[in-house]
This record gives sequence, structure tokens and C-alpha cells, in this order.
Amino acid sequence: MTVPEILETIMLICFGVSWPLSVIKNIKARTARSMSLPFILLIMFGYIAGIASKFLSGNIGYVLIVYFINILSVSVNLAVYFINLWHDKQSKKEINVAQPPREKSL
Repeated sequence: MTVPEILETIMLICFGVSWPLSVIKNIKARTARSMSLPFILLIMFGYIAGIASKFLSGNIGYVLIVYFINILSVSVNLAVYFINLWHDKQSKKEINVAQPPREKSL
């Protein structure tokens, strides 16, 4: 194993630990307000590019497994984003129902 491969593995492990923590935080928050769909999609695109690079270069090794684990974690975060977006819409409906429209005064 070369030094660049070791460094790539360390980077992927650091991201791999960070994404599940982000998923847990976002599940607990039950809101998409602090999440960014473009950011999540950009990260997924980056992992897809990394995976494609491994296949195209023929450098298929254990690091590829870490790429797949990470993209799976980001995919879970994407699902949580849409679930939380639904929670936000439900919450907004509840607020609108709880507060009847005000009458216009002349």
C-alpha cells in the first residue's frame, strides 16, 4: 500500500465517521432547515466520481468499499432530508390550522 492510498483511506474514514453523525443529528432535529440539498448532491457526485475513477483506473481495492459505505451514508442523509422536509411542511400546516385567518379591518 502506498502513502497516497493510506492518505486517501484516512480521508474516507474521517468522512465515513462524520456522515453517520450528521444523519443522527438531522434525524433528531426533525427539520430540513439546517440541511442543504445542493450540498448533499454535490458530495454524492464527488463520491460517484471517486468510484468511477477507481474503476476506470483499474485500481479496485479495499478503498472502494469505503467509498460505497460513504455514499450509502450520504444517501441515508438524503432520505432524511426529504423526511425532514415533509416534517417542516406538516409543521407549517399545523401552524396555519392553529391560527385562523384574521378578519380585515376597514
